[in-house]
Amino acid sequence: MTSTFLRALSPFVRMMPEVKAPDRDVSFREKFVWTAVILIIFLIMSHLPLYGVDRDVGTDYLWAMRVILASTRGTLMELGIGPIVTAGLVMQLLSGSKIIKVDFGNPEDRALFTGGQKVIAMFMTAFQAIAYIAGNAYGALGPTESVIVFAQLFMSGMIVILMDELIQKGWGLGSGVSLFIMTNVAGQVMYNSLNFIDVEAASPAGYRGGIENQYPTGLPKGIIAALISNILRVFNIGSPTDEPVNAAWFFIRNGYDPSILSLIVTFVIFGAVIWMESVRVEIPLQYAKYRGMRARYPIKLLYTSNIPVILAQALFANILFFGQIIWGSFNADGTNPFLSWIGIFERDDASGRMLATEGLAKYITPPQGVFRLIEEGMEGWVHIFIYASVMILLCWGFSKIWVDISGIAPRDVSRQLLNSGYIVPGFRTSEKVLERLLSRYIPIVAGLGGFLIGILAAAADIMGALASGTGILLMVSIIKQYYETIAKEQLAGMGGEGAAGLLGIL
Repeated sequence: MTSTFLRALSPFVRMMPEVKAPDRDVSFREKFVWTAVILIIFLIMSHLPLYGVDRDVGTDYLWAMRVILASTRGTLMELGIGPIVTAGLVMQLLSGSKIIKVDFGNPEDRALFTGGQKVIAMFMTAFQAIAYIAGNAYGALGPTESVIVFAQLFMSGMIVILMDELIQKGWGLGSGVSLFIMTNVAGQVMYNSLNFIDVEAASPAGYRGGIENQYPTGLPKGIIAALISNILRVFNIGSPTDEPVNAAWFFIRNGYDPSILSLIVTFVIFGAVIWMESVRVEIPLQYAKYRGMRARYPIKLLYTSNIPVILAQALFANILFFGQIIWGSFNADGTNPFLSWIGIFERDDASGRMLATEGLAKYITPPQGVFRLIEEGMEGWVHIFIYASVMILLCWGFSKIWVDISGIAPRDVSRQLLNSGYIVPGFRTSEKVLERLLSRYIPIVAGLGGFLIGILAAAADIMGALASGTGILLMVSIIKQYYETIAKEQLAGMGGEGAAGLLGIL
């Protein structure tokens, strides 16, 4: 029986604008074009400033999560994919805790669940836009300015929801959320590697000519740009007043700007994700119509892909965002012990950021490099331990829950395999029998994959990488997914009935 909560959302589902699923086979070329168009629109929105606001005024509430949320301060993509991911998180928690009952084997229930998630995303867009304005994220705005900014944020959020739906329903490749994250992280990586415009402020004592004081190096902040600039200085190319810096300086630099260590961590994450993507358990299959035609169904170690990390980071982002709003509105003096447990913040006037100094918010803020945490002494090690533990547990839990609600549980896979004309040699052609076989592997592999990707995400954030550690992890796994998706689309266009059926469930 459909949940009362979902039935209550059904009127809004009918009112929501909707992208209709294609009623024909969409060619690979057409999917590629639609994906490119969506990406161009996203990039334009990421650089188009909000009308009526000054991005240098106010408070940047989402600074710690912008790379993951594909958001850009002071633009139409201010909220990024936050409302979409938050809606998915809310619906997953409600379903996983059995607060709402959904039969995912029932197409009507599943459609209502998906529509409800879109409605929640719309509500979250409106709610976050109001919270941003009420929290003076852009400074004090008058009534007219507030309405104009709200309209821009809300309409931008709706466009993002529809762009994601357009890709998800088969008009494009992959998913909109993954595409936006990949683009945002890739841009940040390029910026931190090749940024030659912004200049490094100062370096520690003793790294040039034995001078025991801090001095401006004049080197670009981008690590590759800085290395090239320093090599040019060695050969006296460029400004004659700038001396080369000791090579050891680049390994860590000042603990804030991208360094050689950041590059190393980034490449390690690349290798680790690619290796984890290749580990799998393969179930032998046989095509029922042609017994000689055999295939394998791969149960990957990263069975739920990067979804657990995205949901965990969305949860962190919402706690930080609303924690800052609550602290600024009700607990600015830090006298309420319960609200202080959520988080105490202090404002950095130079950057407009709110930095968590106490409470839960401090320990779920992504570490900004292990060396800065070590400077904090024991508090830094506690931060590392709590952040890593929470990240790993959340990724494990979300991975287990996602299997049940996303159509990749044993019961769903067994039905898809049989409908595609495949059977497992040596087993009866029964959905229940095949489900029991898959239940030996899928829950265990999904849980283990979520646990391991949580470890990798936490380690990447703690060690520091170009962009953010979790962002790099997501970018690599999304690129790998797109590579596989493109390969499947091309193969499906060339394959027969059996190949198309099998590729449709992989």
